[in-house]
Amino acid sequence: MTSPQLGGLDEIVAEHDRAVRDHAALVARGLSLDLTRGKPSPRQLDLSDGLLTRLGAGDLRAADGTDCRNYGGLQGLPEIREIFSAALQVPAAQLVAGGNSSLAMMHDTVVHAMLGRLPGAERRWADEPRVAFLCPVPGYDRHFALCERFGIELIPVPMTPEGPDMDVVERLVREDAQIKGMWCVPKYSNPDGVCYGDETVRRLAAMPTAAPDFRIFWDNAYAVHHLTDTPVEIADILALCAEHGDPDRVFVFGSTSKITWAGAGVAFFGSSPANVAWLLANTGKQTIGPDKVNQLRHVRFLKDADGLAAHMRGHRDLIRPKFDAVGRILDKELGGTGFASWSNPAGGYFISLEVPDGCAREVVRRAAEAGIALTPAGATHPYGNDPRDRTIRIAPTYPELDELELAIEGLAVCVRMVATARLIEAASAG
Repeated sequence: MTSPQLGGLDEIVAEHDRAVRDHAALVARGLSLDLTRGKPSPRQLDLSDGLLTRLGAGDLRAADGTDCRNYGGLQGLPEIREIFSAALQVPAAQLVAGGNSSLAMMHDTVVHAMLGRLPGAERRWADEPRVAFLCPVPGYDRHFALCERFGIELIPVPMTPEGPDMDVVERLVREDAQIKGMWCVPKYSNPDGVCYGDETVRRLAAMPTAAPDFRIFWDNAYAVHHLTDTPVEIADILALCAEHGDPDRVFVFGSTSKITWAGAGVAFFGSSPANVAWLLANTGKQTIGPDKVNQLRHVRFLKDADGLAAHMRGHRDLIRPKFDAVGRILDKELGGTGFASWSNPAGGYFISLEVPDGCAREVVRRAAEAGIALTPAGATHPYGNDPRDRTIRIAPTYPELDELELAIEGLAVCVRMVATARLIEAASAG
């Protein structure tokens, strides 16, 4: 299934015919391959099975003597906050350790801003005539869905190799007081793997905003998810916000969801002292305290920041061959054809595949016919609408390597079939 350098229409037609035959062969095989979500594989989850043996009866007290079986400790155990403080670039005293889901913390933070006043806010977001968030694209579909649930308007902002286009961001937040928030995945962004440059982070911290209660939702989901031996470091936005006179501007989120067990981890919220006090005052109406037993077993399992780094090297060793395989197959099947380009991330959980304009939905449909499930085209954009219909998110982590290779080979067939069909249509129309 190699892709030749294409010349005239006859070669394009011949390549299309080959792709149609290859696609028919895939359909006949009755495949069932899933690349839809960025989930840890079972072997990655196995790395954390030691969580089950780290606690025993009579051994459930934290370092300060707290009985983790009981109520209290709304901010979470100091030990778990110390382990993740450096990775999330938040002082441990300004971190909150909660339940298993950072998405739940983001959701609740939006709810609290809707139903109560943020520090510095003139009124509740629910009392505003309109609330809007900036959304760098391509981006994370669950961020968009969360906003949609509460009627928050989504405003797309283009991404650059250094992060969101700051000329656009600065203009929008300066002109529109109803822009109350912005989503950011600053390291190994979902899905293109972009890491925010230092100047981008500085401008985010320093920019004037029309809304006094503007907040950056800094979802540092992949803070320690490196694929190389030289981890990317990003600027400390919390410190920069304080330096530029707006310490309350950023909400930092993170979790162990792709570090230990995805469904039984620990989530984090970090911010200024005022924002932390605001969150805890609201959270105290929901719960008397988080699952400290789970936090304690994570402390005993990871031990410290060095233990966290060592654990993540185990993840890297399992998933880097999968990312390498995607790049190798795409280069073999599509390299030099002009049919696609793709990201080569240094970390995170996704690869972004860009196909010719107007082709992504059809590629995903053709892949589904061949038994290859992909995230819906458009999911990387607000309201599911990719105006150029070109971005496809690939999630390589969950399948076994042989299944992943088969799925990417099949995906390349679909790209070749759809792209050549478009070229033939264009030639016929001309």
